Amino acid sequence: MSKTGSNKIPPPKGTRDLYPQDLLRQRYITEAWRRVSIRHGFEEIAGPTFEMLDLYKKKSGEGIVSELFSFTRAGGDDDYALRPEFTPTLARMYAEHAKQLPSPCKWFTAGPYFRAEKPQRGRLREFLQWNCDVMGMESCIADAEILVVIEDLVGHLGLPEDSLGFRISDRNVVERMLIESGVASNDVPKAFAFLDKMWKMPEQEWAKSLSDAGLPEAISESVKNWATAMILIGGPRVKNPVEPPGQPFVPDSIQDIANLLASKGSAEFYSIDLTIVRGLAYYTGTVFELIADGERAVAGGGRYDNLIELFGGPPTPAVGFGMGDVVLGLLLEDKGLMPEGPELMDALSQKPASIRPEAFVIANEEGEQHIEPLLAQLRRGTERDGFDGKPWDPARYETQPMHARRTYKSTKNIGKLLADARKQHAKFAVIIENTSDAKIENLDTREEVGVFPIDEVAGALATQIGG
Repeated sequence: MSKTGSNKIPPPKGTRDLYPQDLLRQRYITEAWRRVSIRHGFEEIAGPTFEMLDLYKKKSGEGIVSELFSFTRAGGDDDYALRPEFTPTLARMYAEHAKQLPSPCKWFTAGPYFRAEKPQRGRLREFLQWNCDVMGMESCIADAEILVVIEDLVGHLGLPEDSLGFRISDRNVVERMLIESGVASNDVPKAFAFLDKMWKMPEQEWAKSLSDAGLPEAISESVKNWATAMILIGGPRVKNPVEPPGQPFVPDSIQDIANLLASKGSAEFYSIDLTIVRGLAYYTGTVFELIADGERAVAGGGRYDNLIELFGGPPTPAVGFGMGDVVLGLLLEDKGLMPEGPELMDALSQKPASIRPEAFVIANEEGEQHIEPLLAQLRRGTERDGFDGKPWDPARYETQPMHARRTYKSTKNIGKLLADARKQHAKFAVIIENTSDAKIENLDTREEVGVFPIDEVAGALATQIGG
């Protein structure tokens, strides 16, 4: 080897060198994240790429240190860590200004994260991650909104729904069922740790994994029996399919979410898997994963109703998710859905999502049932009949996806709701007056645009916005 060659220093393991085309491919993903987030009414935030090490110790305990890139500045006394996830930063930020923030509060962010783990396909030590979170709303409306944001991202990128699906669970229900099956309360975290990884390992390794977790043999058998008896509704299990022994069990919390998803036209994309608990201890209720091709987790998240209070804020219900760019990028390439060359340039040159809300949907009691279906239509856009081109083709849509919001206020006073729409700087208000018609009002001029059949609202708005 030449002297010059011997002096080369390789990049750190688990990182990427991104040349111009590589960076454009990555930007294609991050721009898709941003467009979909904004259309769903999420506002963008950012935080530091390193935090005080105590932030992660407070959330996860001392054991988390071995999983982080932590450091002490030369000559300094403070311990820091590169962020492995965003939720603790978000909880800290929200707790700091909770009294001044709207409720609910919908935030998104996308940036670099770092984890000190063994690199492998789909998992790197440095990666980008997209997070969306809703704070201040206990209702299952928030859970459903979080799930639909991910689903709309999947649709925006053209990923085939028959190769993807959500697996939804409820940690509270799982904990109760484990205890009823013989697991002691203080052993539930160990059982959760096993469930979180059981489908990622061969079945012959389960016994050793349970033993390594410190579970007594009798309890280990209860956990195995309980896990293999769990059922999915609406699709096959990720691995090791189990035939349902009878009528499937649906927790009330998940049924409420399912009803809302059905109103958004999304019910076929979801199934129940009560072996999903997610590994992070701060989850408190609903948890979920988006699984691709039967095994790859593309996104995951759930409810963390106690975390903001842990960081000094008021009691605040919250739900959110994270999605990394590495697995998503590999999935797009595997499916032939990553544009290249001039197509990639064209895709990235398209008009971004409007920061200003283009539509604010409200309704009286008679028309309330149409809010969610109309929001879904506006945010997803209307695809042209018979379109069979690539997802980034500008000819894909008859009416382009829009930034559409709804009110979360309990009042039915239309005047107050219109004031809320103006406060959020929306361009147009859509007032669903009954089961068939909606009125569009220009909020800048305070003039009525007209009354339209509900299924023609998207086209009417597109005409106004285009004009």
